Amino acid sequence: MNILDPQGPVAYGNSTILIDSVVIMLAIVVPTIVAILAFAFWFRASNPRARHRPEFTYSGRIELVVWSIPTLTIILLGGVTWIGSHQLDPAAPVEGTGSPVRIQVVSMDWKWLFIYPDQRIATVNTLTVPVGVSLQFELTSASVMNAFFIPQLGSMIYTMNGMVTRLNLRADAEGDLRGLSSHFSGDGFPDMTFPVHVVSTMAFPDWVAETDKSGRELNADSYKDLMKQAPESGTPTYRLADPLLFHAISTQQIPPQPGPRPTEQGAPSHIEANWGANAICSASSTGRPFRLISQSR
Repeated sequence: MNILDPQGPVAYGNSTILIDSVVIMLAIVVPTIVAILAFAFWFRASNPRARHRPEFTYSGRIELVVWSIPTLTIILLGGVTWIGSHQLDPAAPVEGTGSPVRIQVVSMDWKWLFIYPDQRIATVNTLTVPVGVSLQFELTSASVMNAFFIPQLGSMIYTMNGMVTRLNLRADAEGDLRGLSSHFSGDGFPDMTFPVHVVSTMAFPDWVAETDKSGRELNADSYKDLMKQAPESGTPTYRLADPLLFHAISTQQIPPQPGPRPTEQGAPSHIEANWGANAICSASSTGRPFRLISQSR
């Protein structure tokens, strides 16, 4: 999960912003450290050439240097952030070869559900994508707020109950990557990691066909069984029996999970009000579910 080893255009843009920002900040940090050492050496007690000027109070030249350097640093950092935030808008399309692959993502307690609506399959805690193809993610939460992140492919984005966020990525090289949840969501949070298998465009249809042979069907009933608050030890696969399942989850036609609860013995193991779905993400000030599409990071 090395963010400095990007495997896609979005991750490459993120790493470029990170490196550029560090270089810009070092441009002021390094000279400051050097100046501190130089001043301490020059104005040491044993240096007779150092001039002591108790009457000195102001220098326009020094003020110009002192204020211009941090001002330029802020301008450069602001420019890098401004340009990068527009170029790497998570909802902006990412070009790729062939037809885009739509993937609907549901964060649960404590597992990830990946639905491929066009291929009519679904997987839990494992993601398989074709190389070089535009990946169009639609994300929501079946419980508390969470965050979806594949460091080597691109930007982290939040999942919230009653809302849908969008993220476009692309993988440029075959191989195995890792994804994770980057937002604490209770006791099972450490188990919310998943492998990302980037396969060739020829191998992806074969994987879809093999997954479609699964004896499990994903519908409203099997989804409710999957919603049980527990980590998933395996990586089960399903045939998607209900193509509108994600819509039912994101619009709360299927009620959300209650979220993590305190333990009965002693102090709570996690905060009960952990951004609960019903507390902040499920209802507006009028008491109606949100229907907005969030396109911000």
